[in-house]
Amino acid sequence: MRLILILIAVLITFNGVPAIAQDEAKPSAPQAQSGDDLRAKVQNPVSSMYSLPLKLTADFGADNGSAYFFNINPVIPVTVGNWNLISRALIPALVSVDGKIAGTPGIPEGKASDDRKTGLGDINYSLFLSPADASNFIWGIGPSVNLPTASKDQLGSGKWSAGPTGVVLVQPGWGTYGGLVRQLWSFAGDSDRPNVNQTLIEPFINYNLPNGWYLITDMIITANWGAKKSSDRWTVPLGGGVGKLFKIGNQPINSRIEAYYNIEKPDKGPDWQTVFTFQFLFPK
Repeated sequence: MRLILILIAVLITFNGVPAIAQDEAKPSAPQAQSGDDLRAKVQNPVSSMYSLPLKLTADFGADNGSAYFFNINPVIPVTVGNWNLISRALIPALVSVDGKIAGTPGIPEGKASDDRKTGLGDINYSLFLSPADASNFIWGIGPSVNLPTASKDQLGSGKWSAGPTGVVLVQPGWGTYGGLVRQLWSFAGDSDRPNVNQTLIEPFINYNLPNGWYLITDMIITANWGAKKSSDRWTVPLGGGVGKLFKIGNQPINSRIEAYYNIEKPDKGPDWQTVFTFQFLFPK
């Protein structure tokens, strides 16, 4: 199963190379500038560009088996005066988990099971307020809410959760670096389920290469402060990947493939994670 997912990801990623290579074979100066501007917007989580990322994540190496997440993450910005309001939703349209896989960002407090469970996960919604005229140093801040929409207990927390989220980033000529932080506390939901108290820290670096290629590391670090054992609290991945901007017809696409190894994880957490993203871009 993992091999099939990785092969599909690689094929889709590299199928876009001829289209962009043809477009960029002899770029004019305005075209090159436009491409750089698009790449900067893609690498900015609070940019004023509409986008629709489709993200496939595979967590494997845990004693209880593996976990798969197919997320749809629409980004909808609205400019009001000198401010951008950016709505970002993380919709786990399809989650498949063996037993209880600990340490996954989308399931802070799942229930254990004896067999694989598949269905919808908990939806997360974040709203960022960010200056519309920000250039090199960019920031955004706002609320984040987790909705208990999981179709099975093993695929979600069973709790309503909320808290603050924020992002800061800098965009020098070579790429982008920065970080996103989110804290969730549960405030309602199933009283028989554990409370949610989860911190998410997401440092990221993009290093731009010629012809739309770039290197990336985008590590999602989580801390489950409600874990019964301190050794089960942190999940810390280390790794990275490669991405490329290209076109299918007139449609700009951003695609990337990444792999991470968890240097710190709960006892029942996965060892490895592979991530494939296929993102539709809608520049204004």
